[in-house]
Amino acid sequence: PVAEMIARLSAVVTLWPGDLIFTGTPAGIGFAREPHVLLRPGDTLVTSIEGIGALTTRFRARD
Repeated sequence: PVAEMIARLSAVVTLWPGDLIFTGTPAGIGFAREPHVLLRPGDTLVTSIEGIGALTTRFRARD
């Protein structure tokens, strides 16, 4: 549950208003869509909170 996850995380790191907690999705969830939607090296994910700002994540292949 979300409350338990936040409690565990806040025990080891200070959480501030506007912090984002990315939990991912179950494996294979992108295959449930048609066409399949998967993140690949070179893709960019932008997550934003209105009035606060945006976080841009660029994906790359593992070394």
